[in-house]
Amino acid sequence: MDRQVLQLFPANTSVNQKGRLVIGGCDSVELAEKYGTPLYVLDEEHVRSQCRTFVKAFRQFYPLSRVAYASKALLNRAVAAVICQEGLELDVVSAGELAIALSAGFPPDRIHFHGNNKSPGELEYALENRVGHLVLDSLMETDAVINRLENSVHRPALLLRVTPGVDAHTHRHITTGVSGSKFGMPLEKAAEAIGRLAGHSEINLAGLHCHLGSQIFETGPYVKAMDILLDFTRRMVDGAGFELKELSIGGGFAVNYVPGDNAPPASDYAVAITGSLTAGCHQRGLNGPELIIEPGRSIAGRAGVTLYRAGMQKNIPGFGRYIAVDGGMADNIRPALYGARYTAVPAGRMQTEPVEKVSIMGKYCESADILVQDVMMPGIEPGDIIAVPVTGAYCLPMASNYNGALKAAVVMVDRGRDRLICRREELDDLLRMDIV
Repeated sequence: MDRQVLQLFPANTSVNQKGRLVIGGCDSVELAEKYGTPLYVLDEEHVRSQCRTFVKAFRQFYPLSRVAYASKALLNRAVAAVICQEGLELDVVSAGELAIALSAGFPPDRIHFHGNNKSPGELEYALENRVGHLVLDSLMETDAVINRLENSVHRPALLLRVTPGVDAHTHRHITTGVSGSKFGMPLEKAAEAIGRLAGHSEINLAGLHCHLGSQIFETGPYVKAMDILLDFTRRMVDGAGFELKELSIGGGFAVNYVPGDNAPPASDYAVAITGSLTAGCHQRGLNGPELIIEPGRSIAGRAGVTLYRAGMQKNIPGFGRYIAVDGGMADNIRPALYGARYTAVPAGRMQTEPVEKVSIMGKYCESADILVQDVMMPGIEPGDIIAVPVTGAYCLPMASNYNGALKAAVVMVDRGRDRLICRREELDDLLRMDIV
């Protein structure tokens, strides 16, 4: 197996004597036979290792660092339990994500509630369950939260989400820190929000939040954003008596999806972010705040692998050979939505020499339903298991019932043990919400 390809799979991946892909000590072909396909496979130890990597990398250079897992990347009760056990905090963006976290026993004081359009019901639900942080996204929401907190027993810490106007050089659909983004407040609006909150001594305005986007391969945008945020803080300290107790720089740390990608290690992000924070506070005469980072994809992405079963094949003159699988955009919409690139391997014949270039297509009625373009494979037969790595983030959460698809099962593996953490949908599940 090509070493570059192997490095895209969870760290505990190998090839056994039968030439089969082994994930977390479990034979992937046997997993497919046991649980069916498509099947999401999640390596528990890889998730835990990534949690520890980010905690260690940032606290080594800045002891006041805290890590909050961005649950929108992947969340279910089993994942929430692992994140909780590793001591991380958790950010959620809806009442649904909050409900999953709470049902798994995640401490509400370690939960951050985000979102650019929290409904009155969601705000009430968050306050009733005593979440630790609310991240305010607009002036209108600031006013709404002020009104609610006046009559609330629980007073969470508040962070203002600021849009610094920094281009993170990523796909336009996943950049969030540029001017004109639907997320956060421009600096002048954030200043106004600070002014409104300053008149309420019972409200805990803890600091600022910023998120530049996803799949950011450079550290420079974080340094630029940090300078902007600290300049803004200095002005607010002088003009409004603002105290920066907490500063979240968000996440967006990149992962490798195909051979040739070159995502920086966690330590590179840590050095750049903590260095600019420490130097920036010193230069501006500011006390160093607690630093919060929010990795999601970089914790869950490489931990996940999707297993498919090959089906129909066709040769199209001038375009090449296509192999259809029993999944597609209903379980991984990222290629159709973002033009995301993936690779694939024959899980049952890892040591067989590739002989042809093929594209892996899904089974759904959309021309854009192509999972993998131009990958070298041995001769694939119907029924063969095909594995697609780096599907732990933003695949399962965006899965759908398009074309009446049944959502795939999820199995967690750990050192030779496998356990089902989310069963496969059945036809009755598809029909249960309909009222006739």
